[in-house]
Amino acid sequence: MKSVWTLCAICILAGGLAGQTAESKPKKAKAAPITAADVQALKDAIAAQQSAIQQQQTQIQQLQDELHRRDQAVQQAQSTATEASSKADAAASQASQQQEAVTSLKGDVGDLKTGFANTVSTLQETQKAVSQSPTALHFRGVTLAPGGFFAAETAYRTRALGADINTPLNSLTMPGASQSAISEFFGSGRQSRISMLAEGKLKGVKLTGYYETDFLSAGITSNNNQSNSYTLRQRQIWGQFATESGWSLTGGQMWSLVTETKKGLDNRSEALPMTIDAQYTVGFSWARQYGVRLVKNFNNKVWLGLSVENPQATLSTHGNGANFLVGSAGAGGGLYNGAITACSAALSSSGTSVTTTCSPAASYSFNPSPDIVAKLAFEPGFGHYEIFGVYSRFRDRIFPCAEASATVPCALNAALVAPSTAGAYNSGKNGGGIGANVRWSFAQKHVDFGLHGFGGSGVGRYGTGGLADASINGIGQFNLIKSLQGLTTLEFHYPKFDVYFNAGAEYASRKWDVDPVTGKTVGYGAPTFANTACYTETLPANGTGFLPGSLGSSCTADTRVLIEGTAGLWYKVWDGSKEKVNWGRIQFGPQYSYVIRNTWSGTGGEPHGLDNMVFTSFRYYLP
Repeated sequence: MKSVWTLCAICILAGGLAGQTAESKPKKAKAAPITAADVQALKDAIAAQQSAIQQQQTQIQQLQDELHRRDQAVQQAQSTATEASSKADAAASQASQQQEAVTSLKGDVGDLKTGFANTVSTLQETQKAVSQSPTALHFRGVTLAPGGFFAAETAYRTRALGADINTPLNSLTMPGASQSAISEFFGSGRQSRISMLAEGKLKGVKLTGYYETDFLSAGITSNNNQSNSYTLRQRQIWGQFATESGWSLTGGQMWSLVTETKKGLDNRSEALPMTIDAQYTVGFSWARQYGVRLVKNFNNKVWLGLSVENPQATLSTHGNGANFLVGSAGAGGGLYNGAITACSAALSSSGTSVTTTCSPAASYSFNPSPDIVAKLAFEPGFGHYEIFGVYSRFRDRIFPCAEASATVPCALNAALVAPSTAGAYNSGKNGGGIGANVRWSFAQKHVDFGLHGFGGSGVGRYGTGGLADASINGIGQFNLIKSLQGLTTLEFHYPKFDVYFNAGAEYASRKWDVDPVTGKTVGYGAPTFANTACYTETLPANGTGFLPGSLGSSCTADTRVLIEGTAGLWYKVWDGSKEKVNWGRIQFGPQYSYVIRNTWSGTGGEPHGLDNMVFTSFRYYLP
């Protein structure tokens, strides 16, 4: 660009000089003499031309400088443009990348929004499901629902029994016992309970399994000195097969069919007293034992059930000779308690030998057959009604020559004048009873009122008082004790609290006889039995401080009737079932019980035991 401008300037200058030369060139004529003036004029012309040339050169230089400046400006502009173009390209690339990132980010945000919405929806559905049903776990095709409660409880008794939260009602002490002068307080968490319900469904069939345990058992070496080393107790463990047509078959350890239910004959609907005392209340008939139960449901109006259950004859008798065998202590290798709790020694009548008798920690009867329970329940529209019956079979082995002596030989063989097993045989006897339950709800189910009654021969063990089924007559056979059990309940139910009242009684009849060989009175509750020592305190034994003095054989004190009145309150401190998510329930309750143990009269009077008991419980129930 610079050379173009220079060439143009030279052409313009050359053209000017040529014009001036042509104008100054003389025409062909006669040559005039050259004068000084001419020379001067020529000099002036040359000077003028030189001046003009100088000006043009100056202009050319200025043009060249301008061209150079503009050329630099163009180059700078080109450089700036190139740099700007590079930056623009970089900016465009960056913008493109940012646009791609924004697009990707928008996609991620969209995905997050979708995922969040799905999560919220799932959470809402889960919360709704949790609020509508118990917390459950799903394992393959089975639904598992854990349950139970954690308990902190206390028991105060005005007359000591050496008992935990479970009261041995038939062991209330007589007036002369040292324990009757001492009160006791125990704190315990052993009634805490753990359970698991498993349910599975097939076409037309529902399968159910249930397990429940607490810590209220006691191994022979257990103690509560520090670690509370008690064995884990199996309360219930059973499986059930139920069809849509109304049939159900249940097998395992469960509440006996004798126990009242609130709905039909359904397992897990038992109408249990609301007591804190784990032994419940006098007059309540029940057992938790092995059973196989068949039930037919007729349109949720009528239920008919039949169960085969584990038997266990309980015995209380006095004065008998060694002429019968009912059972034995447990065999340790057979997983029954074979421990011995106490032994006593006595001289023979001649004073020449010593007889040692030891008491087993637990005894097990040799049962010939299971107990059979049948029950009919119906709900016509108002109230729940039950009628039931129990059949039990008792058997022992008789030794008719066990008491033979020189003065009284065995009646089977006059030659036998010493104790012998000769003529031993088995003897059996049938027992059983009938009972009924009635329960009504009033005031929109805020009030429940119930009546229970059960009576028969050989059914004492089904009462919560633990009275005996039988005694033994003079020749060694079972003599079944007549038993009556009754309970009245009144309960008030409100959202924040429940109030309950129970009044019950259990009666055991006299069953006594005379041993034909020795002439002694034997059996249960005989009017000739001695009760004289029931009022006299004795010294403690062995100096250990943990063995109260025994009232001895002169205090027979067979129980005639147990009577208990109970009042209690459960206050729901916090009820999570009212929340969107059920977090369980916290409740607290006090209970007061007054128990009387009246005995059969004998020589020396009719002693009785009594106790005032106050319980408290603080529990957290799983949802």
